[in-house]
Amino acid sequence: MPPLPVRRLLLTPLLFALTLLVVVLFPVAFAVTSLIGRDRRRARRLLWFALAWGTRESAAVLECGLLWLRRRTRDDRHYDVIRRYVAGLYGTTRRHLGLRVEITGGGAEPPGDRPLIVLSRHAGPGDALLLVHHLLTDYRRRPRVVMKAQLQLDPCIDIAANRMPNVFVTPGGGAVEDIGRLAAGLGPRDALLIFPEGGNFSPARRRRAIRRLARLRRTDEAVRAAAMRNLMPPRPGGVLAALDAAPDADVVFVAHTGLDDMAAVGDIWRRIPLTAPVHARWWRIPAEDVPDGRDARVDWLYREWERADAWIGENRAHAAG
Repeated sequence: MPPLPVRRLLLTPLLFALTLLVVVLFPVAFAVTSLIGRDRRRARRLLWFALAWGTRESAAVLECGLLWLRRRTRDDRHYDVIRRYVAGLYGTTRRHLGLRVEITGGGAEPPGDRPLIVLSRHAGPGDALLLVHHLLTDYRRRPRVVMKAQLQLDPCIDIAANRMPNVFVTPGGGAVEDIGRLAAGLGPRDALLIFPEGGNFSPARRRRAIRRLARLRRTDEAVRAAAMRNLMPPRPGGVLAALDAAPDADVVFVAHTGLDDMAAVGDIWRRIPLTAPVHARWWRIPAEDVPDGRDARVDWLYREWERADAWIGENRAHAAG
């Protein structure tokens, strides 16, 4: 990762320059799409999304700059900035890309004033933004997110997320202690979001994860992971650290389908507009029902992950039928 001064001096001006370029060229680009035949509507949808993304991200960065000028770099108003930014992108995606999200399950409704640890699968473009949007807007929670360090190449994430309690992880970096410290500070209106798979799902990554478990002689986990066809095995280290640090937190599991077949740019192009909804199922485990002890918790985590895998398989079969 480039050091912070480089990111601020290079990437932030680049964001403004690219946004200005999109704004200036948008009318011309919109007109040119009429020449590309039957794909012109798809191209126009993506043009509208690019315009909204650039302008909304630039506006969010400017709002963060105003908070910095007012010496409010640790102010909770950053959550309001992110809420407006994510809600704007969500609305644009619904209007222009055809996004529909249907959430079911006992965890879909906001719980009481208890800390939350949210464990979600990670598959497809934008699922993290959808989760953050739901936590901010519907749950009215302040999300703390465990995310990849490379996301700091995005100026809005880099500036806003580094001013709020979050953890950036690098491959092989071992962020277990950082996740524990992040969970220890959870308040009654906070939610810690973790993706236990450690990255976006792909069949190749799933196979590598199973081979890794076998090499480490974690035979039982490898066998259970091989039986799950739709998910990568969960990495328990960060989850266990969070549970130890926040014993009074309820745990919410999230499974979803509808975005997982959009791994490459070509997939996104072919799927726009989205004709099928994104289905998500949330379920909540009260803190008192989380087992004690490492082995019991690992077994419990795998059981809930197997439950998510079964739901994904059933939902896909129903959609195909």
